Amino acid sequence: MSVEWMTLLAFVPAALALNLTPGADMMFCLGQGLRVGRRAAMAANFGIATGGMIHTLLAALGLGALVAAYPTAFEVIRWLGVGYLLWLAFAALRSSPLAGEMQVTPNPARKVFLQALIVNLLNPKVILFILAFLPQFVNPTRPILPQFLTLGAVLCIGGLVVNGVVGHFAGSIGQRLARSASLSRWLARISATIFGALALRLALMPRN
Repeated sequence: MSVEWMTLLAFVPAALALNLTPGADMMFCLGQGLRVGRRAAMAANFGIATGGMIHTLLAALGLGALVAAYPTAFEVIRWLGVGYLLWLAFAALRSSPLAGEMQVTPNPARKVFLQALIVNLLNPKVILFILAFLPQFVNPTRPILPQFLTLGAVLCIGGLVVNGVVGHFAGSIGQRLARSASLSRWLARISATIFGALALRLALMPRN
């Protein structure tokens, strides 16, 4: 086994505590669930988990350390992420039904998956987090890549469960409220506010 059992026993509770802490990933799944429904929330959930595994792989290969070491690369990724989240906020407002009309235009799951994947990959804070957190549980005398991937998988599976529960309930609420055109407009505004808040959070976050 790539990771020792005692290490896993210490890692799983720490990872679960992090998964349960409300953050950008949870809020993104919440916003998609409220605006589009449970299927979109699950697609966003899997997109975020896939992004997490890609970040883990890059960190294990050393590419994440390069991004963290060069402020310019970090800033470029960060502001691309801010711009993309603002675009999602604008798109959420545009999807709001017109007065007196009920327009149901759910995003295909594949589209939402890609949106969540892009949002996760364009968040350099995830790179820094993985570089700071996972190495604490890595044994340098063993092959590094299998350990990183195993620990990253555990972290992502926990995120799938927690964010999946949040997205499922948000989707149930959103589908009920979407039957009303006025409430649907408010859901679109709430989703746009969530995306806008995530963009502001990413823009204002400290470099270190």
